[in-house]
Amino acid sequence: MADLLIAVILIVAIIAIAYYLVKKTMILIVNAILGLACLFVLNFLGVMQWVGKPDLGYGLATIIICAVGGLPGFLILVLLNLLGITI
Repeated sequence: MADLLIAVILIVAIIAIAYYLVKKTMILIVNAILGLACLFVLNFLGVMQWVGKPDLGYGLATIIICAVGGLPGFLILVLLNLLGITI
């Protein structure tokens, strides 16, 4: 009887941990997709040219920062570009 109780507790704990990890991973994936989508829209519409700066482009560093950083990474890239620092 105790073995069955321990097995049920372990299964519930594993399911709870898996749910938590999937939930956090989905948030990160959505954030990365939003960051890359904002980069695409910004370059497609030429928004940076409206303020007299060159577009961000699609360099390896820019893509990685937007994918890993998501929306905050995208905003940091825009801010750095406005300050004249290119990556």
